[in-house]
Amino acid sequence: MTLEIPGERIDWRSKGFWLPGTSVTGPEFAAARPGLFDGAFTWPVLVLRRSAALANIATMAAYCARHGLDFAPHAKTTMAPALLAAQLDAGAWGMTVATANQALVLRRLGVPRVVLANQVLDPTALRWLAGESARGWEVYLQVDSTAGVAAAAAAIDGLVTHATGSEAAGSHAVAPGAVGSRAGGSGVGGPGAGGSPGAGGRLRVLVEVGHSGGRTGCRTVEQLIVVARAVTGVAGLELAGVTGYEGGLAGQAEVDAFLAGLADGARALAAAGLLGPRVLVSAGGSAWFDRVAALLAGQWLPGHELRTVLRSGASVTHDDGLYAERTPFRRVPAEGPLAAALDLYAQVLSVPEPGLALVGMGKRDAPFDEGLPVPLAVRRAGGGVLAADGLAVTRLNDHHAYLDTPPDVPLAPGDIVRFGISHPCTAFDKWRHIPVVDDELRVVDVLHTYF
Repeated sequence: MTLEIPGERIDWRSKGFWLPGTSVTGPEFAAARPGLFDGAFTWPVLVLRRSAALANIATMAAYCARHGLDFAPHAKTTMAPALLAAQLDAGAWGMTVATANQALVLRRLGVPRVVLANQVLDPTALRWLAGESARGWEVYLQVDSTAGVAAAAAAIDGLVTHATGSEAAGSHAVAPGAVGSRAGGSGVGGPGAGGSPGAGGRLRVLVEVGHSGGRTGCRTVEQLIVVARAVTGVAGLELAGVTGYEGGLAGQAEVDAFLAGLADGARALAAAGLLGPRVLVSAGGSAWFDRVAALLAGQWLPGHELRTVLRSGASVTHDDGLYAERTPFRRVPAEGPLAAALDLYAQVLSVPEPGLALVGMGKRDAPFDEGLPVPLAVRRAGGGVLAADGLAVTRLNDHHAYLDTPPDVPLAPGDIVRFGISHPCTAFDKWRHIPVVDDELRVVDVLHTYF
């Protein structure tokens, strides 16, 4: 699958690249196979190692296949068409986004199936989503309140009114039709679910389960049922299933209890007659997807065909910080591993006193919300490379990193330090173009990001 928008160019606006007087496309730049240290770049620069990223994509695809999970990785991690396409080519069922703007990007890129893992209340965005659903796009929204249901219903109402020219209030009706089967790779649906995409379609809706102190989601089964009933009361909405996010919980006991509650919520909706024959259950950050596999995979909802969708996004590049410590493959190593695929190269600018070096890399370049960059290696001006043992970043300014240096690893101005990053979800957004390198650090592609 190709998702790239043609005509993207790299030029003087592209951070990390050194192209003061020319403009080239990514393929043109990569065709010359420039080396990272051959003069085509300046510092700092973030690079993606192709072999590690492809290995991670294959690992997650195999993991989901083994456990009977569908994969809709969170696109907000990278918003990079080439990586989204690679994940879809590896068998991903769809992609996940966090905002309506991200959904718009993926629609324009041609991603066929998207889960929007947030309640959307903006009427402008909802009308667009309803219209694209009517044109056949398979998009799933989530709600945790009757206000969210009412906003989606109003979008459907406006779509039908616009299509028919009618000003009749309260009309949410759409033409009936059959929902595609799992074997066909299409949607799931609640009571009476259907709708021909060409005749108006339906907005597919997941009701969200939350937990105390968490960010969103119904806090009780009773609230969940109220919201689900509101969805089924609107002819233009399709109750597709339930969803939740366990990533903010601290330990396995809490995660397991939450996921069990998510399953109980689905059972309660089924017992209330609110779910149709095909049900989608979605969960899974990048720290606990093994528990999702253990507790939500399989056909545990009698009388319903269940699809369990995992949304883990950080796995595509992994990291050397947060997820290196929290990956499920530390608990179940035989299922993995994942490899850190992002490296950030920055230059030592000053060594003003013993034990301290200032590096030209800061908050504009590196994630810092879930841990600081991790020094991995030092490249001397002459080309020699040594391990960065004992080096540690202590803080970041906008464009500087403070690096503690032990006496046995003296740094000099001009040295290049290779850093790993912590939390890839806040790395890609700082870079419009990212060189992809092979194991010899030669450029083989250029990623474009759309944030």
